[in-house]
Amino acid sequence: MNVMSLKKLREFYEGHADSEAALTTWYKVAVKAEWKDLNALKMDFPSADLVGDSRVVFNIKGNHYRIVARVSFQYKSMMIKFVGTHAEYDKIDAATV
Repeated sequence: MNVMSLKKLREFYEGHADSEAALTTWYKVAVKAEWKDLNALKMDFPSADLVGDSRVVFNIKGNHYRIVARVSFQYKSMMIKFVGTHAEYDKIDAATV
């Protein structure tokens, strides 16, 4: 997958040092992935959920953090739309962020 907005991950883990290892691992898995559909994605990230408009929510580090990304299986690309704590995630609309 072509993962866009790595900068968002870096900016987040610079302020939340305990998230760096988990976010880096997520990124490495996503970049190497060749997911054809949500079922394939869920083989790597079983707790991932589709929330509408091709957006997928990923639970990171035991559900302490969340990533919302717009995923295009057809174009093998993913745009990170949101990275935050679980509490911050609760304040957004993942389908439109």
